[in-house]
Amino acid sequence: MYEVNAPPPGVAAALPVDERFMTLALEQAARGLGRTAPNPPVGCVIVQGEDVVGRGFHPRAGEPHAEVFALRDAGERARGATAYVTLEPCSHHGRTPPCADALIAAGVRRVVVAALDPNPLVAGRGVQRLRDAGIEVTVGVLESEAVRQQAGFRSLIVRGRPWVVAKYAMTLDGKVAAPREGNGVVSGLKARALAMRWRDELDAIAVGSGTLELDNPALTTRGVPGGRDARPVVFDRRALSNPQARVWREGAVLISGLRADTARHEVAGITVLRPEALPDSLTELGELDIGTLLLEGGPTLMSAFFAQGLVDEVRVFLSPKLLGAGLSPLTGRARPMHEAQALRDVTVETLGPDVLITGLLHDIPRV
Repeated sequence: MYEVNAPPPGVAAALPVDERFMTLALEQAARGLGRTAPNPPVGCVIVQGEDVVGRGFHPRAGEPHAEVFALRDAGERARGATAYVTLEPCSHHGRTPPCADALIAAGVRRVVVAALDPNPLVAGRGVQRLRDAGIEVTVGVLESEAVRQQAGFRSLIVRGRPWVVAKYAMTLDGKVAAPREGNGVVSGLKARALAMRWRDELDAIAVGSGTLELDNPALTTRGVPGGRDARPVVFDRRALSNPQARVWREGAVLISGLRADTARHEVAGITVLRPEALPDSLTELGELDIGTLLLEGGPTLMSAFFAQGLVDEVRVFLSPKLLGAGLSPLTGRARPMHEAQALRDVTVETLGPDVLITGLLHDIPRV
């Protein structure tokens, strides 16, 4: 998961100093999740001794970066301080001036960086600029946590496509819905609340035409204070979906076949993409600055993504229920057990009666 949870009281104080303050910087960065693409979510804290004197995060592309907000918050207290930054400070002029220069001008004594920037325009140059200015630089504090948080940005920079997160809830006997049932409730309240947070934190949310026809989902974020709606993406090869369905709000994307008649959707102001193949659709979504894609189904679309190796991360809620006959989350050819795909970096968490299992199928791109 991309969010960063603060350690329990007492545990935080026991962490090494650099890790403790980098955890605070990661918490700052999490405030920008789902809002910064194509830029990364970045957080920064400025520390004098044991006191945090400045905090900042990058709110969205085109606005100042985390370091600038943290330095503004710190003011003169930044001189001689240590800056903790979740991503290497930029060293080039983009929409904003270089953050490395801002740190140098503020007179910070030391900079602690979680992870280097994979952007070829930076990629170590920011760290070198700081060191050339006589600033002590430490790299790699809570690097794995920062890289996980920046997965969408890193995927866009290195692969030119979003980081794809497959999410579903299923019963103990592996069913996501009863036969011919629409949007049946599988998981409990805590699991559903967390799923809403993911809609707030990821850039886009995708379903197939079958789910749209059966459920007419809005795919909105509910119950999250200050939440925003992920950009809806519908995979509908024949473009038969109703252009007046609830999902078609501002920014919605229809991914259709090359020869499908999409005139009704285009008239309704829906962005239409016509990729030649499923992998091409991800490239075209990347060109729309979508860095993270939450794949919510249904089984046909989910199975196609898994079959073509396009799923990067899996988040599954397992509910203590038995359904019997019903829909499985994946269809298609059964693999022999020795060919089963194994998740990496697996986490298991209890949420009320449900169990959340997460893991990676692909490595997150680094430098």
